[in-house]
Amino acid sequence: MSGPSAPDPSRRSVLATGSALSGALLTSALTTTRATAADRAKAAPAEADPVASAPASALVSGDPWRTVLDDADLVWQRMPTAWHEGPFLGNGFLGSGIYAEPGATSTAVRFTVQHSEVQDHRPEFGSLFGLARLPIGYFTLEPVGVITGLDWRLSLRKAELTGTLTTDRGTLALRALVHNDRSVLAVEVTPSEGERDFRWVFHPADAISPRAAFKPLPDGYQGNPPAQVTDHDGITAAVQPLLAGGQHVTAWRERARGRTRTLYAHVAHSHPGTTALGRALQTVRRTEPLPCSVLALDHRAWWHAYYRKSFLSLPDARIQRFYWIQLYKAASAARRDAPVMATSGPWLEPTPWPNTWWNLNVQLEYWLIHGSNHLELDAVTRALSEFRDNLAQETPAPYRSDSLGIPRTTDPHLVNGAASTLMGYGVGIPGQDPPTPEVGNLTWALHNVWLSYRHTMDESILRDVLFPLLRKAVNYYLHFLEPGPDGKLHLPATFSPEYGGDSRDCNYDLMLLTWGCRTLLDSAELLGIKDPLAPRWREVLAKRAPYPTDANGFMIGADIPFAKSHRHYSHLLAVYPLYEVTGRTPDERALIERSLAHWVGFEGALQGYTFTGAASMSALLGNGEDALAYLGELMTRFIQPNTMYKESGPVIETPLSAAQSLHDMVCQSWGGVVRVFPALPAAWKDLTVHDFRTQGAFLLSAVRQGGVTRWVRLVSEAGAPCVVRHGIAGPVDVRDGRGRPLRHEDVGDGTVRIALRRGESAIVTAKGDRPELSVAPVRPNGAAPRWGLPPA
Repeated sequence: MSGPSAPDPSRRSVLATGSALSGALLTSALTTTRATAADRAKAAPAEADPVASAPASALVSGDPWRTVLDDADLVWQRMPTAWHEGPFLGNGFLGSGIYAEPGATSTAVRFTVQHSEVQDHRPEFGSLFGLARLPIGYFTLEPVGVITGLDWRLSLRKAELTGTLTTDRGTLALRALVHNDRSVLAVEVTPSEGERDFRWVFHPADAISPRAAFKPLPDGYQGNPPAQVTDHDGITAAVQPLLAGGQHVTAWRERARGRTRTLYAHVAHSHPGTTALGRALQTVRRTEPLPCSVLALDHRAWWHAYYRKSFLSLPDARIQRFYWIQLYKAASAARRDAPVMATSGPWLEPTPWPNTWWNLNVQLEYWLIHGSNHLELDAVTRALSEFRDNLAQETPAPYRSDSLGIPRTTDPHLVNGAASTLMGYGVGIPGQDPPTPEVGNLTWALHNVWLSYRHTMDESILRDVLFPLLRKAVNYYLHFLEPGPDGKLHLPATFSPEYGGDSRDCNYDLMLLTWGCRTLLDSAELLGIKDPLAPRWREVLAKRAPYPTDANGFMIGADIPFAKSHRHYSHLLAVYPLYEVTGRTPDERALIERSLAHWVGFEGALQGYTFTGAASMSALLGNGEDALAYLGELMTRFIQPNTMYKESGPVIETPLSAAQSLHDMVCQSWGGVVRVFPALPAAWKDLTVHDFRTQGAFLLSAVRQGGVTRWVRLVSEAGAPCVVRHGIAGPVDVRDGRGRPLRHEDVGDGTVRIALRRGESAIVTAKGDRPELSVAPVRPNGAAPRWGLPPA
C-alpha cells in the first residue's frame, strides 16, 4: 500500500536537480535508453554480475512489442455503423474514421477527412461557434455490388488498416494509412474482376460549427459559403472559403497501378491568406507517385520506434489490449507541434463541444504520456508557452497586468473570443456572477506542465514555462483572497466545474491554490529566484481556510455540500491528481475513503471518467481490487467497440485517462518515492514493465512472477534523489551497472534510498536471488474477445 508510512522527503529535494536534459525535450523527441545502456554495458568488466550489468537491450526476450501489439490489433467481421465502432487513423493533424455510410450501409463505406488545425476565425461569436473546429467532409468508397461481408484488421504496430470488403459482385482488398510525416490519407484498393468499376466520391461538409446541431446560433452568425470543387491538372481540390478570410482545402488524386488503385488525400488550412490550396496540391503531387508499399516504410519506422519507448504486459488480455490501443490512439491524436487535443481529437463528428476544454478534458488527455515515456506528444507545455500572451487577453481587464487565466474553452491558440462573457465561459471574477467564475483551469493545466518537468527534470520547462505562468495564475487568486473573522484567508464565490452554483472557499480553487503556492516556493528556491511574492505564498499556505468537509467528506465548497450525482471530481483534486492529501494519517485516509464512496455512490450523472478517477484514487490507497472494479465498470458501461467513448458527442479523454489509471496501479512516483506495483489486484500475479518513466526522470523496469516482485531496475537520467518502494519482501541486494554492491539506505516498509548519479542504474533483488533478467509478455489468465466487431 502507498499510504501513511511512505518516506516524505522535502519538496525541495524532490524537485531539485538542475537542467538535466538541457531543454532538449522542448525541441525534440525523447531518445530511448537503449544506446546509453549499451554504452554502459561496453564499459562493464567481464566478471560483472550478469543481472545487474545487463544493458536495457538485453532485457528483451524475443520481440515482446511485436507480440503484444499484434495481439492488440482490432478486428472487424461486421460492418461498423458509426464512428465509435469503426477503425480510426491519424497523425495528430489529419484524422480519418471508417464506417458504413449512414443510410447506405450496404452500398458505401465512409472515410472521414478531418484535421485538428481546421477552424473558423470569427472570435466575435466565441470559441464554440466563431472559433469552432469546422467539419471538412468525407469520401465514400462505393462498390459495384451490395456489401455482404468484411474482414478488416487495424494493425497497431503498422498504424495501418488492411482487409477485404466482400460484395455480391466480388471483393475489394484494401489498405489504408494516414502517413505519419506527409499527413496524407492513402487508401489502396485492389478489386476483383466484378468490382473493377468501384468509385470514390468526396462529400464536402457544411463549414458551420458542429454545435449548431445542438444549440441555437448566436445572433448574426451564419455558416461559411459552400466549398468549390475544381480540377488542377489531374488533382481535384475542394476549396472551402471562410467568411473571416482564409480557406481550408482538401486535395486528392487516384492513381492506378495495374488493377490496384490508390487514393491520396491531403488537407491544408490557412488564415488569413489563401496559401492552403497551393500547399495541398503540392503535397498530393509529391506523394501520389509513391505506392503504399513505399509510403509505409518511413511511416512504420516512426511507429515502431514510438512503441519501443516503453513496455507493459499484464495478465488481463482485454485490458492489456485496451492499453496498447490507447497508446496508438494518443499518437494518432497528439503530437507536440499539433494543436492541443480538442474533445474529439482529430476525428471531428457532430458534437456540442467542437473545441478544446480546459476544466478536465485536456488534463486527462495527456496524463498517459509521462509514464509511457512519450513526451514527444506534449502539446500542452508547448501551447501554453507559445500562446501565453493570449492568456492575458482572456483574463478580466483590470487584472491583466499581473495575472493569467484560461477559460473553460478555447481554440488551439488559447483564444476564447469576445462572446465569452455572454456565453458564460470566461475566466470570470470571484464573487461576481455572471460570468461563472471558473478560475482554476490554468493552474490545473500547469500541473500537467509540472508533471512534464518532474518526469524529465528539464529545468528549462520549470524556468521558462511553469514558473512564470504559474506565478501569474496564482496571482489572480491573490487579488481576491481575504482574511475572515476566524483569521483564515478565504476565497469569495467561485465555481467547481460542472456541479452548479458558486461557493465561497470552493475546494476546486483552494486545492489548486495550495498546490500552486507550494510549487512556486519550491521552484523559486530551485531556480535561485528571490521573488517578492514569496512571503505572500507562505502566508497562503499557513493561513488559507481549510478544505470544507462534512460528515460525507469533501464538500463542493463552504456553501455547497456534495449532495447529488456528479461525474466530475473537481472537489477532490487534492487527493488526485495533486497528491496533496494522500492518507498519511488514519484520519486523512478515512476522509479520502469517505469522500470517494460518497462521490461514486450517487448514480444518475456518473460518466466514464468518474470511474477512471475513482480507479486512480483507489490505487493511491493501495486498493488494487477496487481500482480494477472501477475500470471494469468503465469497460462494461461506457467503452465502445473500438475503445472510443461518447456522451452527447465524441469525447476522447476518458479512455486515455483509463490508461493512466493502469499506470497508477503499476507505478506511482509522487512525493519523491517511486512505488513499484503499489495497487495490483490479486489476479495479476505476473506483470512486466520496462522503461516506465517516473518523476525524478527515472526509467523503471520490473518483473512480477507468481505474485512476487522478482527484480526492479532504475536508470537515472538526471541524478535526482532516488527513493524506491520496491515491494520485495525481506532483505535486498542493490547492485550498480557493473554488478557491484551499491550504497543504499533501508528506510523501512520495503523502501530503500539509493545513491544514484546521472546516467547510473541500480537493480534491486531479494538478497541472494539472481533471477533471469528479461522483459517478455506475461501469460493471460484467460481468453478475451478482441476489440472491434467480431462475428455476431
